[in-house]
Amino acid sequence: MSLVIDVAKNLINRRSVTPEDAGCQEYMKAWLDESGFSHEDMVFEDTTNLWSRRGTDGPLFCFAGHTDVVPSGPEDAWQTPPFVATEKDGYLHGRGAADMKGSLAAMMVATRRFVADYPNHKGSIAYLITSDEEGPFINGTTRVIDTLEARNEKITWCIVGEPSSTTEVGDVVKNGRRGSLTGDLTVKGIQGHVAYPHLARNPVHDAAPALAELSQSHWDNGNDFFPPTSFQISNINAGTGAGNVIPGSCKVCFNFRFSTEVTDQQLIERVTTILDKHNLDYDIDWTFNGQPFLTDSGALVEATQAAISSVTGRETELSTAGGTSDGRFIAPTGAQVVELGPVNATIHKIDECVSMKDLETLTEIYYAMMVRLLA
Repeated sequence: MSLVIDVAKNLINRRSVTPEDAGCQEYMKAWLDESGFSHEDMVFEDTTNLWSRRGTDGPLFCFAGHTDVVPSGPEDAWQTPPFVATEKDGYLHGRGAADMKGSLAAMMVATRRFVADYPNHKGSIAYLITSDEEGPFINGTTRVIDTLEARNEKITWCIVGEPSSTTEVGDVVKNGRRGSLTGDLTVKGIQGHVAYPHLARNPVHDAAPALAELSQSHWDNGNDFFPPTSFQISNINAGTGAGNVIPGSCKVCFNFRFSTEVTDQQLIERVTTILDKHNLDYDIDWTFNGQPFLTDSGALVEATQAAISSVTGRETELSTAGGTSDGRFIAPTGAQVVELGPVNATIHKIDECVSMKDLETLTEIYYAMMVRLLA
């Protein structure tokens, strides 16, 4: 059996539904022990985090990732058991195979090989691993980064193993992500009988013009690396369940995915201005999920592109599309950050799987990057 496939299976077989780690990090520690890593467990509330490091000098090259996975959904809907790693037609099936236990396995095998080949490499190698990436992301990577920052322990280059690829491993690399801001709006009205609307105030009617203006507003033009900021309503809820009652409130949840052309505070101010213009009686709670970040050039991007080209022969596309990742907590420290992992076609789906050949290729790419940066 291929070494990377064996490691991936060991991780997939552990039912680490967020925020559970289910022993994945202990397995990783035992594996990294052979390469001379020292380990620091950082447990915050319900979240298990691991900071492992080999060496004390800079520059510091870091692999970042998560051991937690999303729930499997109905297990009887899977062709193979979601927490029993299964080889089938050249693919490795199981929850987390692509997101992102396959990447963790590739990192671990590449690291062991690199340290064996270059025991006196430059700088240091580290692993930043959390069990809270798929959950509320409160006690995971962000808390580890806070701890590192407090003692001035700086990451120079960071590879986040999120599944970035589209059709072939390495065809797309994320060199940034958009910011994310969520608003939970409650528009207040006066409940009443639909036959006597003059005795009530319908919050749905009140909210509709404001929501229309928000949905049609132009927030920015984006730039060379980011598309224009997007506003999307994800949920609207009102009513008592009866068809003859005007509701007393209307709840709306919406989200901004925003570029570096605008700040979260500017978005909040513009939304507030629109809501006030429509004379709404409202409360709003904001959840800030992360700033946009961008690594547009530098040694890490160059090493990533060169490694992918040397291993696969293809040119990679740099992209900031998609959702958020824990890179948003690491980049603000000054680290160069890229996300590189397997094809993302099946992530979070029933029958999640990853090409076993792609895991071999990803291992070679990670190894080639380390050679370029640390050898």
